[in-house]
Amino acid sequence: MDARPPTVTNEQIADILEQVADRLESQHANIYRIDAYRAGAAVVRDHTTSIQDLALTEGREGLDALPQIGSSLSASIDEIAHTGRLRMLERLEGTLSSVELFKTVPGIGEELAERIHRELDIDTLEALEVAAHDGRLDGVAGFGPRRLEAIRDILATMLARSSRGRARRFEELQQAGARVSAPETAEARPDVGLLLEVDRQYREKVEADELPRIAPQRNNPDGAAWLPILHSYEDGWHFTALFSNTDRAHELSRVRDWVVIYFERDGHEGQCTIVTEYRGPLVGKRVVRGREAEVAALEGQKNQ
Repeated sequence: MDARPPTVTNEQIADILEQVADRLESQHANIYRIDAYRAGAAVVRDHTTSIQDLALTEGREGLDALPQIGSSLSASIDEIAHTGRLRMLERLEGTLSSVELFKTVPGIGEELAERIHRELDIDTLEALEVAAHDGRLDGVAGFGPRRLEAIRDILATMLARSSRGRARRFEELQQAGARVSAPETAEARPDVGLLLEVDRQYREKVEADELPRIAPQRNNPDGAAWLPILHSYEDGWHFTALFSNTDRAHELSRVRDWVVIYFERDGHEGQCTIVTEYRGPLVGKRVVRGREAEVAALEGQKNQ
């Protein structure tokens, strides 16, 4: 299975970075972040040799050495160099769906991506990698032993290159039976209190109709710009918050309850979903999925 990245020129990389800056500006994001992407685009466009070759041969370290290219920008450039696209831009434009995300994996086309999302109810590459190891992906039509092994190798390469959720990914893959090495450094992620505060800000601003709206590509037959989006900068983290637009959220009528928050700092990125708990000791409370114990501890501190 061919996993070689498509060729992208410096001009094409710079164009993508400038599009990110334009979308961030139209969505009222932090001005310093907007300026950073525009400055990065200028550096890439003026560079005399191939930025893609630099990324493929020297990795993030080589990109970090460029003037005005910090860790966040180098992560974006590295993704473009390896895939020809940038998920962040697609998210800002409302075109990134789970199906489109799965199609970024070489060997997975439209039909197979639709089948994975529908049958396994998963939405991230990390969840897809776990499914490739715990037996669930075996049950999806179209995945024979050779394709499954190739997908595992490709995902391992794609996700190891990113700083996204390394510690959590290691734990989940271990539980799925994969042979993986523990990360050398602890995972960087915002604490639950900060995530819940971003969730509160987002929902309050939605109610006050204070946020720009984007037109998601999926579950939006009329092409309406209905999905509010929030950009926030807190404690060194860049946050993007928006309602979940997954098939599952629509099926359960939970779109306006499930809030997806993307976060990034110094090249460390990830995402989480915040929902209203409907059972157990946290019933009625907003909780970060997968981090319920931390939310319970936080609630305990408030009640002391």
